[in-house]
Amino acid sequence: MSLELQDILYTMLHLMVIGFHLVGWIWKRTRKAHLWLVALTAGSWAVLGIWYGWGYCPITDWQWDVKRQLGEENLPNSFVKYYADKLSGADIDAAVVDTVTVVVFGIVAVLSVVLNRRKRLKIEKLPG
Repeated sequence: MSLELQDILYTMLHLMVIGFHLVGWIWKRTRKAHLWLVALTAGSWAVLGIWYGWGYCPITDWQWDVKRQLGEENLPNSFVKYYADKLSGADIDAAVVDTVTVVVFGIVAVLSVVLNRRKRLKIEKLPG
């Protein structure tokens, strides 16, 4: 598979993961999958982050390897920063991007936990 195609596929995967993080909590049918993805992401950021640095994402790691092979240099630590810069044409402060990312992720994580917990409580309250 060509490097260009790999880069496109990683970008699509990143955008799908980010999109699902943002809206997966909305629909009852996707809430459990959303909670799992949130847990995997938090685990990657925190647990793998012990060895690779806080906020570590294996998808970003793999994509940056491809981008380096394609000749890109000075890649930021996060895909979100990379893509925000690309879309805006500006060099957005990494701290701002990281803060917004963590705050939004925190909000959707809390929503996911609360909505999944609420569903579980309703099931437990049913007569039986």
